[in-house]
Amino acid sequence: MKTTLDLPDHLLRQAKQRALQQGRTLKELVAESIRQGLHGSTTASVPIASDGVMVDSAGLPVFRCETTSDRPGIDLATALQLEQQGLELEDLRRAGPPA
Repeated sequence: MKTTLDLPDHLLRQAKQRALQQGRTLKELVAESIRQGLHGSTTASVPIASDGVMVDSAGLPVFRCETTSDRPGIDLATALQLEQQGLELEDLRRAGPPA
């Protein structure tokens, strides 16, 4: 069934990014999210350690940061770019010096 939803722009961008990361369509991601919500599945975090580290209901780590920090936040695109740069540097180190 088709329907129209009016979602905040930032929420839709996050959903599209997550769907892309998971190799799923936006439709699949939204349907699964609604299904989980209707079945009472929560994403509430459960503390497992100090220092702001939690585990969500899917078993993934969640890092809580102080909101009083003077440091600017980091968006997903920047985080992925930094991760890619780190992986490239690691590959170069493992390959050894050029011949």
